[in-house]
Amino acid sequence: MILSLSVHEWAHAWVAYRLGDPTAKERGRLTLNPIKHVDMMGTIILPTMLILSGGLFFGWAKPVPVDGRRFHPGVHPKTGMLLTAAAGPLSNLAIALFMGILLGMRNQLGLNQEAMIQFMGIMLELNVILAVFNLLPIPPLDGGRVLAGILPTPWAIKMRELESKPFYAPVAFFVVIVFGGLLIGLPVTWLLEAILWLTQGLGVIVGIQ
Repeated sequence: MILSLSVHEWAHAWVAYRLGDPTAKERGRLTLNPIKHVDMMGTIILPTMLILSGGLFFGWAKPVPVDGRRFHPGVHPKTGMLLTAAAGPLSNLAIALFMGILLGMRNQLGLNQEAMIQFMGIMLELNVILAVFNLLPIPPLDGGRVLAGILPTPWAIKMRELESKPFYAPVAFFVVIVFGGLLIGLPVTWLLEAILWLTQGLGVIVGIQ
């Protein structure tokens, strides 16, 4: 989880930097060093407690700071924020696809050790879950930022105003905790099956050649 979240946050920082905003870089977040991204409560304490108690697995890393006013002049702040937000889930999908390829080609690559297969399987599933979960259109999740970038500006402003309301954070947290599993269950299953179907097929093709 720490590895996956570090890549996720680095992707946010990298895209923002490429679009002209150096805020994350200035604060040492344009890095894959997990120490820079770990949130003690969200990355360590809460997930550990949930795993030990058998509850829903849930966690987060420190959000990457992004300032839309610092994007390049040709980049509209809404577009820049949308691309920056989408980068995190897309990085998780990239990891999941890579793990699927390794699993599909494990015989050709000599990755048949049980521990390695378990690691790749867990990384594949975890990153699909992180990608789909973060794309839920609920601020402050990445999906909420993506939705704000797609909606007309007046609606996007209302979303940001709603997020700033005192009652919003606990309500959003409750919805995510209680209904998150139900909301992402089918998309996660479909995406896992699609990745495995594609990558297992690749392994067969390579093996035949």
